[in-house]
Amino acid sequence: MAGEVFGRGAAPVTIDVWSDVMCPFCYMGDALLGQALERFPHETVTRYHAFQLMPDLPSDKPANVLDILEKEKGFPREQAAAMNAQVAERGKTLGLDYRFDTALAVNTRDAHRLSHFAAEHGSQTDVVHRLFKAFFTDGLNVADHDVLADLAADTGLDRAAALTALKNGDYDDAVDADIRQARELRVTGVPFFVIDGKYGVSGAQPVEAFLQALDTAWSNR
Repeated sequence: MAGEVFGRGAAPVTIDVWSDVMCPFCYMGDALLGQALERFPHETVTRYHAFQLMPDLPSDKPANVLDILEKEKGFPREQAAAMNAQVAERGKTLGLDYRFDTALAVNTRDAHRLSHFAAEHGSQTDVVHRLFKAFFTDGLNVADHDVLADLAADTGLDRAAALTALKNGDYDDAVDADIRQARELRVTGVPFFVIDGKYGVSGAQPVEAFLQALDTAWSNR
């Protein structure tokens, strides 16, 4: 949407977000960005891009998050549980309900494909928010096509169209392009935000950090 002129006389500030559905800090960073946008007085457009923290996880064998952190990442189980508890406590201050005991770790590629389907139909932000809640709060399998189609319907999208896109492998190239672009930008961790194509914000930063980047982008146009 770069270059598009809105009624207020200026193109919107773009916010490109690289994140993963099962990244707890991405959920948190998204909430903090949302708070910043509520205070930013100019038009913005947010675009979500795929990043997979664990691309080798299977799609058909959901696993307990603690089991994955222990077996795949090498964290002692008690340490992993303590880390998750700290994240959950911080999440409460933002109105987020993390339930790591029921979260199911799976391959998130198809969830990212659904995000691109939603973007094409003007509902990407709503779908990304629903995906985060589905994973962290509802304990849903975000690799299951029927579950993903239900989530699409929850946000007002056509369930049958979403399911068809998932089963046909649509938007697979878009996910690959996102991951390739992240590599070109040397993004090694998420969430990662690029404001107006120029200013990077890494991690779940405080609201003030997002506002500073947004204000800088606007004033330096």
